[in-house]
Amino acid sequence: MLLSCSEKEKPVVSFYYWKTIFKFSEIEKEVLQDNNVRKLYVRYFDIGLHPETKQPIPISPVRFNESPKEFTIVPVVFIQNKVMLEPHLDVNNLAEKTFGFIEQINSKNKIACQEIQIDCDWTLKSKENYLRFVEAFKKLSKKKLSATIRLHQVKYFRKTKIPNVDSGVLMYYNMGSIAADSLNSIYDQKVASKYLSSLKKYPLHLDFALPIYSWGVHIRNNKVIGLRSKMNAKELLQDSNFKKTHSIFFRVKKSNYKNGIFYEENDLLKIEEITPEDLKEMAEDLDENLPEKPNEIIFYDLDEFNLNHYEKNIFEQVISKF
Repeated sequence: MLLSCSEKEKPVVSFYYWKTIFKFSEIEKEVLQDNNVRKLYVRYFDIGLHPETKQPIPISPVRFNESPKEFTIVPVVFIQNKVMLEPHLDVNNLAEKTFGFIEQINSKNKIACQEIQIDCDWTLKSKENYLRFVEAFKKLSKKKLSATIRLHQVKYFRKTKIPNVDSGVLMYYNMGSIAADSLNSIYDQKVASKYLSSLKKYPLHLDFALPIYSWGVHIRNNKVIGLRSKMNAKELLQDSNFKKTHSIFFRVKKSNYKNGIFYEENDLLKIEEITPEDLKEMAEDLDENLPEKPNEIIFYDLDEFNLNHYEKNIFEQVISKF
């Protein structure tokens, strides 16, 4: 009896869905089913600035090619920080338009949502606009509101402030700068350890987003010239145009095009990916530093390319650490 009262339930597995067309592959369906996934955080659209008028505009709205009726859908809106940096931003107008567009997408696709998530990496300079936008949006939507939180916003919350939301999701990735060095910018335990102890003092309930994506950092003459999404070491090992020169570096043997990108002879690709061991390490480190258990772990992001990188029960293994 005592044991059952003290043993809290494990967090549930959820996923971010970050593609512009909502449609599952067979592998994606299988993972959702195997992990009893009930909730998806779907990127509805980004908000950027019109290049000429500098007015906020929606970018690449999602299109539903498949009904999401089996799932609880949480619309996610990613707001570029430059929007919040605009000195004359009408936050009330932006809140109205953002909520209106979400409702339009919901209505068209017969989605009834109870929660909306705002994703914005606000800074000290954009803080006032962002916090006022969240207030306006919450009043307008009358729904549960969550916000993405970065590590530096946890550690320095007295400066960066806490948005008036019901809960936060800590993005436990993108910890370093994208560079030509040998460090992994997606996850670095040393970097993470500088922030972990701050979690106990953070006054907002947090769930956690963990990374399952990978990319290539394209380097020419020791300078980063681009990020190449959906790329991993396994794929490059099978391509004769690339030669592995180090645990994470591949050299271009001869100039070629790959996925529409031109690679010059002797260019380098640094592969940044997350191993199953990384994911379990993240979960263990987080669990040791939490004031309370998370309700869910959200993996970023649901995509066949990412899922093929892991064994079937990896998500179960990760949540068992909490």
